[in-house]
Amino acid sequence: QVQLTESGGGLVQAGDSLRLSCVASGGIFSAYSMGWFRQAPGKDREFVAAISEKSVRSYYDNSVLGRFTISRDNANDTLYLQMDSLKAEDTAVYYCAAKHLFLSIRAPAEYLFWGQGTQVTVSS
Repeated sequence: QVQLTESGGGLVQAGDSLRLSCVASGGIFSAYSMGWFRQAPGKDREFVAAISEKSVRSYYDNSVLGRFTISRDNANDTLYLQMDSLKAEDTAVYYCAAKHLFLSIRAPAEYLFWGQGTQVTVSS
């Protein structure tokens, strides 16, 4: 069982940057591919980005490509999401999640463990 805890959310203005963190405990962090998802009010949870177990591969939704960067530090069991050039439409609760293998990475149902989420609000 892996526990995931997100932090780093907040209220920022359009164009600003934020870095989200997700700390893992209770399991072997480096054994999991990791993903970031987000959910805005009244909308389904949507894929943002994912990274493979040893950072060899990463993948982004088109809506964040070129603005967000996913990374991980396996020595410290931590996943990151650097978010630059934030837009109002990035406002959502952001979740980190863990799964085995870097396959079907866009599908929330494929992920085994989830964090509780951190709120990101971007004012225009």
